[in-house]
Amino acid sequence: MNMNCNASLAVVVVAASLCACTAYAPTRFAPGATIADVTQAMGRPTGEYQLPGSGNKRLEFARGPFGKHTYMLDFDASGRMVSSQQVLSENNFNALRTGTSRDDLLMSLGHPSDVKTLPYQHRLLWSYRYEGPFCQWFQVGLDARGQVVDTGYGPDPMCTERHPLSGL
Repeated sequence: MNMNCNASLAVVVVAASLCACTAYAPTRFAPGATIADVTQAMGRPTGEYQLPGSGNKRLEFARGPFGKHTYMLDFDASGRMVSSQQVLSENNFNALRTGTSRDDLLMSLGHPSDVKTLPYQHRLLWSYRYEGPFCQWFQVGLDARGQVVDTGYGPDPMCTERHPLSGL
């Protein structure tokens, strides 16, 4: 490969990386952006929720290496963006209460990084990876009715076990 081909390849790789970064987070969208504008740039949402009593819609965009970021974008009844928020944070986790329904949990935190069945407890365990100073994840226990029964933080197995994606 000659020097010009190497330089051209480098330009293509950098340009592709920059394009990927612009679609990662919704920060470039101002209130008033349309659903079509957002989905064209960010791709298909990982979840879609009707907000109660308003005709408003929430779109979920799970992002990040190992699912550490989930953006919720709220749109009014005419399909214009009202707000956006990265929801995988300790503040949002700590606001979660027992008795919360599965549907409300999805609407507030989005889909989990991992789901396990705990057959002896008749529960599901949803785990959420997130950015933080420690390698831990937030876990939510759901009973057979789909209601939150407990929550807590624990070590992320990606950091504590030999895992193919951990690089260990």
